[in-house]
Amino acid sequence: MRHLELVMGIPMSVDVRDAVDEQIERAAVRDAFDRMHDADRRFSRYLPDSEVSRYGGRAESSDLREVLGIAEHFGELSGGAFSVRRPDGSLDTDGVVKGWAAQRAADTLTSAGMTTFCLNAGGDVVVRGEPELGRGWNVGVRDPSDPQSFLTVLEVRDGAVATSGTYERGDHVWDGRTGQVATGLRSATVVAADLTTADVLATCVLALGPDGIAWASQHGAAAVLAVDADGELLTSLQAAPA
Repeated sequence: MRHLELVMGIPMSVDVRDAVDEQIERAAVRDAFDRMHDADRRFSRYLPDSEVSRYGGRAESSDLREVLGIAEHFGELSGGAFSVRRPDGSLDTDGVVKGWAAQRAADTLTSAGMTTFCLNAGGDVVVRGEPELGRGWNVGVRDPSDPQSFLTVLEVRDGAVATSGTYERGDHVWDGRTGQVATGLRSATVVAADLTTADVLATCVLALGPDGIAWASQHGAAAVLAVDADGELLTSLQAAPA
């Protein structure tokens, strides 16, 4: 079963390869997407009635406390480079929420008995199992200088891949230590066990610059690929799971 719809203003899709009851499959996929839509409504800084927009220093829900806890954890690990506070002081949880919400959606599918699927959240991917016996899921890593080309294609089983870059949204990641836009890297891709970790680490690497590659490998990344401001490809020494 394949399903595609817009969530958070970006296309998100799922490809389920399990041979299970169709009604169970469709219900699980609907539940997964509903969870991501719910996260968008509650955490969007563009909606005046969202919990993030109303935030006044105290989280209203356990979910926001969890998201802020993740942000605080990685903020401390990165020495303050990762932050959900924008330079103007406003709260922006975008660096956590998309990966967190997509991972929760993937967990919903797993809880419903799905064992073989690919959930693609606007280019950030969670995969489970093998689409074909002996072959993992192919996940392309886009070349930031050419939207029609890939730097590489990763073969991944039971893992997640996330990319943070400047090629679509411009310079939107800042270094929390300085409040200045992070310009040392054009893109950073992280492979990790779950998409929450992969997504936050990718943003951390972009904020830290080239030094973030080795740092991420010490804090949950199975592999890191980055492109610096001069277009040079930089990678960690660890191999991506296959």
